[in-house]
Amino acid sequence: MAKGEGKKRKGDATDRLGRKTYEAELRRLHVELVKLQQWVVEKGLKVCIVFEGRDGAGKGGTIKAITERVSPRVFRVVALPAPTEREKTQMYAQRYLVHLPAAGEVVIFDRSWYNRAGVERVMGFCTDEQAHKFLTVVPMFERMMVESGIILIKYWLEVSAEEQTRRLQDRISDGRKLWKLSPMDVKSYNRWDDYTRARDDMFAASDSSWAPWYMARSEDKRKARLNIISHLLQQIPYKDLSHTHKVSLPKRGKIGKHKAQPYPFKMVAERF
Repeated sequence: MAKGEGKKRKGDATDRLGRKTYEAELRRLHVELVKLQQWVVEKGLKVCIVFEGRDGAGKGGTIKAITERVSPRVFRVVALPAPTEREKTQMYAQRYLVHLPAAGEVVIFDRSWYNRAGVERVMGFCTDEQAHKFLTVVPMFERMMVESGIILIKYWLEVSAEEQTRRLQDRISDGRKLWKLSPMDVKSYNRWDDYTRARDDMFAASDSSWAPWYMARSEDKRKARLNIISHLLQQIPYKDLSHTHKVSLPKRGKIGKHKAQPYPFKMVAERF
């Protein structure tokens, strides 16, 4: 474990990014993400982004920040549930393969095939032998992806034990967030060191030159989101195509020739 890991660093609590600054920077980055989207479609790129990390590290919020202003037809989020009985009998990576991007798509995995190196290993859903076999073959699996033309980007979000506790407790006390706290999160809570060990083994086996891991500190969620989006935009060289796709509204012409027919609509009550 790295020195100071799992402990809250000095200044984290008092150096939070303000909402106004965050929203202004996020707005600017959203404009760039739209430019990237146009480039991906125009050039037929295939982009696959993997998000892994500690429970409560902010994967979902970061993914939402990336996708909230782009098209769901281009940016597609994959968050697979536990495998079915049939899927358990298949080749391990089989259920992930069907979700990989085609030309003009960005696929974001909210957890991925690395479940086998993390939660499945720590919580006993696979054997140590299965986990080690996975770690042996995953670099080859990802090399196959990259050589097929997929741009593969992998992020790990790291958070301190204290901040994780605060966030998980917040999910319990806030009815809007209760759905985020899964039974597995509760069961995993006292396995911090086991997850650290599994993470370190995963990095050692799968941090390759063709598919490196990028770690983002996530003590401050706002900073983490901005840092990750900024980094993502640097990984895929793109150009601004807005000047080649200029849009203007045509002349509408006269309206009102057709008189709307009265109809007993069931109206939504205007309570606000």
